[in-house]
Formats: sequence, C-alpha cells, structure tokens
Amino acid sequence: MSVLLFGVSHRSAPVEVLERLAVSDHDRPKLVDQLLSSRSISEAMVVSTCNRVEIYAVVDAFHPALEAVGEVLGDHSGMTVNDMTRYAYVRYSEAAVEHLFTVAAGLDSLVVGEQQILGQIRNAYLSADANDSAGRVLHELAQQALRVGKRVHTETGIDRAGASVVSVALRRAKALLTDPATGAHRLRRAVVVGAGAMGGLATAHLARDGVTEMYVVNRTVDNARHLADNIAASHGIAVHGVGLDDLPSAMADADVVVSCTGAVGNVVTVGAVHSALAERTRKNDSSPLVICDLGLPRNVDPAAARLPGVHVVDIEGLRGDSATQAAENDTLAARSIVAAELADYLTHQRQAEVTPTVAALRQRAADVVEAEILRLETRLPDLESSQRDEIAKTVRRVVDKLLHAPTVRVKQLASTPNGDHYAEALRELFELKPGAAESVSAPDRFTTDAAEQQGDR
Repeated sequence: MSVLLFGVSHRSAPVEVLERLAVSDHDRPKLVDQLLSSRSISEAMVVSTCNRVEIYAVVDAFHPALEAVGEVLGDHSGMTVNDMTRYAYVRYSEAAVEHLFTVAAGLDSLVVGEQQILGQIRNAYLSADANDSAGRVLHELAQQALRVGKRVHTETGIDRAGASVVSVALRRAKALLTDPATGAHRLRRAVVVGAGAMGGLATAHLARDGVTEMYVVNRTVDNARHLADNIAASHGIAVHGVGLDDLPSAMADADVVVSCTGAVGNVVTVGAVHSALAERTRKNDSSPLVICDLGLPRNVDPAAARLPGVHVVDIEGLRGDSATQAAENDTLAARSIVAAELADYLTHQRQAEVTPTVAALRQRAADVVEAEILRLETRLPDLESSQRDEIAKTVRRVVDKLLHAPTVRVKQLASTPNGDHYAEALRELFELKPGAAESVSAPDRFTTDAAEQQGDR
C-alpha cells in the first residue's frame, strides 16, 4: 500500500480554480466516502484551506486510484479531469510523504513559515478519523507530519515575524490607510466578518494593532457575541457581536473590514458596501475603506473594488509580497529537518513492512521444531521428561541462532532503497504467507497551541 497525493495550491492554480475545488467541513465526509467507494483506495484524508486542496489516499494501485480521485473531485467541482490536471500536482509514495512534511513545516504556504497549517492538517486528520477513513498508514503519517511542523517551528526562526496571511493582509491595509504626509495611519475601527478560527485570529491581530472599536459579524449572532466578549475581555476594547443584517451599518464607521468565512457566495455584497459608503457620505467621511477578503471561496463581491474609496486586498494580491518570505537560512534549516524526518519515517515504514515476514519465518521455524519434537517423543517414548526438555531446548536454541542473523539483517536491509526485495526473497525461499501486520494502537488526540487552531490562511 502506498500514499497518493492529488492537490492544487496557490503555487499551481489561480484563486478561481481553488474556489471551485474548495471542500468545506460539511462536504468533507461525503467526499471521503466517495473516495473510499473505490476498490483501490483504503484510506483517505482531505486538507482544504484558502491556499490549497489536497487529497491524501492510501492506495494499492496508482492509476485506478488516481482516476477515482479525479472523478470524485470532478463531480464536486464541476471541472473536467483535463481542466484540473492543468493546475494539479500528483505525488506518489515517498514524494507524497515529503510533500506533506514540507506543507506541515510551513515551507509551501503563501506566507512561508506560518504555523496555522498545522491546525488544518490536524483537523483534516481528526475528520478522517471520525469518518473511519484513516487507518494505520494515515494515522502514522499525520502524526509524523505534525511532529515535523512543531520541530521546525521550535528549532528554527522560520516564523519569528509571526507572519500569517492575516498579518500580511493587515500590513497591506495599514499601508493603504497611512497618510503619506504625516506617516500616521488611520486604523481605529474594524469589522471582522466570520466568527470561526480565522475570525478569532483576525480579531486578535487587530486588537494588538491598536484598534479601539470592533464589530464581529456572523450569520449566527451568538457566535459573534461569544468571540466579541472574549476579545473585549482579553484586550480591554469595545467589541460588538452582530448579525449579517447589521453589516452595512458596521462598515459605515470602519477603517478596515476583514472577511474570512467559509461560506459559498458573496457575504460582503456590493450593495452592502454601497450602503456603507452612502452613510459615510452623509457623515462627510471621505476616508478610504479597506476590505481584506481572506475567504475561500471569496467572500467579497469583486464589483466592490470598483466603488470609489474602496480598496480590496485578497489572496491573489498577496502572492509575492516580500513579507511572506522567510529568511533564507531559516528556510534551509527547515528543509534539513524535513529531509532528516523523512528519512527516519521511511526507514521506520520499511522496517514495519518486513515485520510480518520475519514473524512468519519464526512461526514456520517454531512449527517445524514442535513437529520434530513430537515425532521424537513418538519414536523414543521411554525418554525421561528431563531429557526431552533438554533436547527441546537445544533444538530451539539451534533454530534461534540460525534465524538470528538473517532476521536482523533483513530488517536492516529493509531500510535501504528497494529493501522490500529482500523480504520478498525471504518469502519465496521459505514459502511464507505473512498475515497482515497488527494494527497500531488507537490514535491519541493531538495537543496544539492556539496558533495551530487557525488553518492555513
């Protein structure tokens, strides 16, 4: 069984394609069930963020599994396989593992070094586990990927600037709100649309940036109020939780709006922005309004950017921002950690694969020993019990010594490239039929810090 990765990301596809392929938390179980209906796929996990959509599947045959993944994603997105392959990347076996480790380390993110992707990988795995679509392979792979990410952030300075898509977007917004003559920026009042993980990250960033008043807008008002109360208590500023109907009036007094929901379709409509601008005009307020659209699919009607005094900062516009790049030395150090962890993971996996063969060989030897001892007792029934025991111990010691060197050596060789060939030779020579390896223990629940809870945004 090998791991197959099919993915698209900000590196391979425009936002329009990512929007069509995006998988919501609600749709994820259905998509995974469709994947598992393929006879060639035994485990599946979907990682979907504002910057990437990736399917990790444990497969027994490459081409049938790839075809199944393409069909499922095609049905979900309405795209043809040919359309998707223009933007997709496919990784298999070791290359798929290396890619996930690289993603977990923050090396493949729009903002190099961000930690939020760790939370998204964790959520993807827990969703797969809850849906019974993660078995031994994905369990071990996901846990190792999270360990790689944590190690990179602990041992390197790749995230020393605390960068995330949110922080970079707000930095861009602050620049747009800065008076060129005085250098002072107008960032006192803000609106955050969405009360989920990204909304929490945005409100915390804004509070630290000195915003004195904030509105949290959400479809479910109770969730908006809950987040608003937490931010108000933590930072001592005025924060109000309101519903979507109050969005135009909230924007009328705002300097910046950050929209980060997982909704499909426009949440910040051009009509709502137009109403907010009209209210600002009545108040003789000609200050610019900056809207940061960090949702996937996009939350803001593109027509809003054409309204006078409105600046829209979106994911597409953040690509290539110098603030998203990590220092070269830290990046090199992170890649070294990924390479070392990949080598350890692959060694462990190869050794684990040969274990059933070694167990089958020892069982075969034990069966032969027991049969011969039984035959000896039949032919020499007058042997005293002490003599029989001594003979049995001697035979077992001889067999153990004979098997020790080849079994140790085959485990060592299994960790080398093409090491599975040695196990195959052992199976052929001794006509072994090893059973399936025992399943690993039940997955433990990961513990993550608050930063991991936010997603690769």
